[in-house]
Amino acid sequence: MGGLALLARNKGHKVSGSDSNPYPPMSTLLAEHNIEVSPGYRASHLSPRPDLVVVGNALSRGNEEVEAMLQQRLPYTSGPEWLYANILKKQKVVAVAGTHGKTTTSAMLAHILDQCGLAPGFLIGGVPGNFGVSARHGSGDIFVVEADEYDTAFFDKRSKFVHYHPDVAVFNNLEFDHADIFNSIEDIEKQFHHLIRMVPPDGLIITNGDDPDLEHTLSAGYWTPIERFSCDTRSNCEWHLVHDGRHEQFRIMYRGEEHGTVNWHLIGAHNQTNALAAIAAANALGVSSASACATLASFKLPARRLELVIQTPDGVQLYDDFAHHPTAIRVTLDALRARAGRSRLIAIIEPRSNTMKQGHPLATLCHAIKAADIAIILRAAHLDWDPGSLAPHVEQTTLQVCDEVSDIAETVMNQILPNDTIVTMSNGSFGGLRTQLLNRLRNRVKP
Repeated sequence: MGGLALLARNKGHKVSGSDSNPYPPMSTLLAEHNIEVSPGYRASHLSPRPDLVVVGNALSRGNEEVEAMLQQRLPYTSGPEWLYANILKKQKVVAVAGTHGKTTTSAMLAHILDQCGLAPGFLIGGVPGNFGVSARHGSGDIFVVEADEYDTAFFDKRSKFVHYHPDVAVFNNLEFDHADIFNSIEDIEKQFHHLIRMVPPDGLIITNGDDPDLEHTLSAGYWTPIERFSCDTRSNCEWHLVHDGRHEQFRIMYRGEEHGTVNWHLIGAHNQTNALAAIAAANALGVSSASACATLASFKLPARRLELVIQTPDGVQLYDDFAHHPTAIRVTLDALRARAGRSRLIAIIEPRSNTMKQGHPLATLCHAIKAADIAIILRAAHLDWDPGSLAPHVEQTTLQVCDEVSDIAETVMNQILPNDTIVTMSNGSFGGLRTQLLNRLRNRVKP
């Protein structure tokens, strides 16, 4: 919604909005662009009378501002509908979908296209490091959109991405998530198949050939050419990568031939997969693989995606990451474990997503945190399960449970050692924990 506000502002509209708890980096970005955000949801925020209300999918009936909007018969629409009607219908659209990696892959693709002179527009659910904004119109005819499977609005329960009508659709992966609106993986597959049905016959579907749930979804039918990508060199997929065990360098193969080498500073096998998908999508838009590979040397991860916050003189590193699903937590910790080596890895987790609140993936979460030496989990009041119950299943990892964010900061600082790697993981502000730890680490190293 913040990105849509920027796009609307750039089109010349006067834009304001409401949010219950805006937090960086989006709150900062909106403030920098003089877009007023009123705290909470109040009927008074609709005065003076707006020409159009764009309703976010987090709002439902019973919300004071929603009820006032309906009572006053104000014209309204959803974010995805507004985006298509005002921008996407005139563009060649690339939609990047999947349970994980959408933000990073979209940012990579936008960076590749931009560096190769195509000046794309984009809407990304984060702040790409190379652009500093989450959305822009672009001066070219290509628009990259992060395609979320979450529902559209209280009046439209279809997934957001069905509104985007992509020419090229990228499917990174598919897992069960969003337990507040989906009852099963089959429900999510159905929504993904709606998107598959909408890609025109002269378009392209780019999909992860290593993901069985995506393959199962495709088995229901498709009417568009497909190219698959894989990190397994033994696969028969059109795209795969080859590396010698290092994440900082890998070769891109297309139909059995080498098409370029990526040399970059990123860590994590998941980022290699994201890059492979982005390179394949760029190729579909006319960018050579060699050129795409070369641009990734200057790629910067979006804010809060394995973001290094501080490194102290005694080697302590603090990272911040948006991971909130057990699989995302696992790949983040695996990447940091490879970087940390034998030094200690401390994972700090806020189970904040609706899926995590309900405790659906606890077995997967146990597996995910085993890469950490110490795992600290916030026991929030909204949880339907006790984080302490994980302890018997993670013997290799020291599990610590805290009831307050301030307790976490104290717990970390009381046991920190030189060369420790610390990572905070949440899809929210985590109560300002990042800033608390940053300030305390700075004070700790002062003479």
